[in-house]
Amino acid sequence: MAAALVLVNLGALGAVISRSEHGATLGPADWAAARFTVTQALWSAALSVLLAIPVARALARRRFFGRGLLVVLMGAPFILPSLVAITGLLAVFGRNGLFNEALALLGIAPIRIYGLHGVVLAHVFFNLPLSVRLILQGWARVPAEHQRLSASLGFGAWARFRHIEAPMLTRVVPGALAVVFLICLTSFAVALILGGGPRATTLELAIYQAFRFDFDLGRAAILALLQAAIGAAALLILARLTLPDSGISGLDRTAPPPPGGVARLLDACSIAMAALFLMVPLTLVVLRGAPYILGLPAPVWLALWQSLKVATLSVALLALMSAALTLAGLHRRWPEGLGMAALIASPMVIGTGLFILIHPISDPAHWALPVTAFVNAAMALPFALRALLPAARRAEADFARLSLSLGLSWRAHLRLVLWPRLRRPAGFALALGAALSLGDLGVIVLFAQTGGETLPMQMQRLMGAYRTGDAAGAALLLLIVALAGFVLVERLIGGRNADA
Repeated sequence: MAAALVLVNLGALGAVISRSEHGATLGPADWAAARFTVTQALWSAALSVLLAIPVARALARRRFFGRGLLVVLMGAPFILPSLVAITGLLAVFGRNGLFNEALALLGIAPIRIYGLHGVVLAHVFFNLPLSVRLILQGWARVPAEHQRLSASLGFGAWARFRHIEAPMLTRVVPGALAVVFLICLTSFAVALILGGGPRATTLELAIYQAFRFDFDLGRAAILALLQAAIGAAALLILARLTLPDSGISGLDRTAPPPPGGVARLLDACSIAMAALFLMVPLTLVVLRGAPYILGLPAPVWLALWQSLKVATLSVALLALMSAALTLAGLHRRWPEGLGMAALIASPMVIGTGLFILIHPISDPAHWALPVTAFVNAAMALPFALRALLPAARRAEADFARLSLSLGLSWRAHLRLVLWPRLRRPAGFALALGAALSLGDLGVIVLFAQTGGETLPMQMQRLMGAYRTGDAAGAALLLLIVALAGFVLVERLIGGRNADA
């Protein structure tokens, strides 16, 4: 499986290069796209993580009614289709959005969501919940004994941050920055809708333009290599900045009471502002799409069927790839790196390379959906491995010797020991893969013919044709399908208590 992934990545890129008819060079527009890509990814990662720190701290030390539901809802934007989130953001920050209407009442000039600030805003909307979840895990690993000792020593807020929270953040924040940076590096739909012209073009969008409009495969391949080099450099830099886990654990699960007064007020404000930022756009998607969802034209429902087929195949492929690499990664580290490498690959180049390889054998148009499903599975693989590998390694460390002493076969060990402990993370990983595949707008835009569009592609066409009512209804339909797909797959694989 590992060899197949490497072969697909390198083989697809090699196929694209081999079909280029002349030596490709990068022009000023390409270097401008590279600068914009790095700039927006840096801003997006920095703002997502910086804004997530106070929210994660507030959620870590406050207990209130509805906290669990809020944590689940705050994770919704990351699993939602890009076009749905963009529709919600336009409803709030667009030219006729709520925010600009409020500015108009105050006599202030409206803001434009298109360009760098629009791309960064959308990326923060997607990645703030992910950053909160990653940093929240770091706070959960701080022993309660440390908190009690700091309270008994009379530590103030600054001393507590300096001696307890800052060391934890130095271990967690670089990893969160790396993940968000790589996600934003290969972002396509956000730049396509909110880019706002040549000055706001990302490398992934430039690769798409080289394929779709110029069919300059050589230039597309060089852009993909440049994008991969930027991602690899970011990983190396952040790996050097990341400190190893301290390995300190505690026994006392009861933490001291959190500070009150101003600290309580700041925590409440952090949680409320994050919830409003994430929930208001999604609420507007529901309100604006509800009147139109039942009257959607037939092509939208056909596109929904196509999306369901792609997502089903993508989940099956993701299960196969993640299972193989998880088992291979029980005692090795390279599967983790291989999975992370998928984040720096260009989905456009992989998809096009696969079609070039298929062309001598069969009509590539017949393989549009399978290739899209495979690329979607490969793009979801890093998140699946991040959920599965730690749980698998803990189970192996705790029970491998016991299984050996009982004489269990490998199949029995897998069925009786590993699978019960991997079922819940596997359910989450495959559910995430299903949601991401249902909402993906990437490779399919290059090759789908009339009648073969997925729901996100059909929604994009409705938006481009200024059929705002049908586009709003399609956005709500896509929102419902993505959330339902996530819940259904997680319950089927992870069990009834998968979300506990």
